[in-house]
Amino acid sequence: MRLPSLDLLPFGKAISYFHNYYLMKTLNVGLIGYGFMGRAHSNAFAKVNHFFDLQHQVALKAICARDAAKVKAIAQRWGYESAETDWRKLIQRDDIDVIDIATPNNTHAEIAIAAARAGKMILCEKPLSMDGPEGKKMVDAIAKAKVPNML
Repeated sequence: MRLPSLDLLPFGKAISYFHNYYLMKTLNVGLIGYGFMGRAHSNAFAKVNHFFDLQHQVALKAICARDAAKVKAIAQRWGYESAETDWRKLIQRDDIDVIDIATPNNTHAEIAIAAARAGKMILCEKPLSMDGPEGKKMVDAIAKAKVPNML
């Protein structure tokens, strides 16, 4: 967000820009998956600060999927700063705070467990896992890592 000259704005609007630009913490999102749910999550991240007064500003840092050309096009369309084709590489990036898992159900556990071990916050689309024992492994890994999550 580019900050306009504050002397050209009404006082209230200048304060709002100052708050948003200087004081809000940034939450850097790494989204894995660009199908319907990945797009729904992208839209939600883009709009969340219009609906709620939050302490964080969401930054669409990176989106990840297997097809390089398609994920690059989706990144450009939704405003992600970068695109990845390897979720393992995305999880290891220092500039990513939260991993949002919007992939096919059979991949949720492996990604969530790796993200927890990497110390990332985790959002996981439902269903959580393929069965109860797999879900328990995910929950145990996240509890051990003590990372914020939405499983």
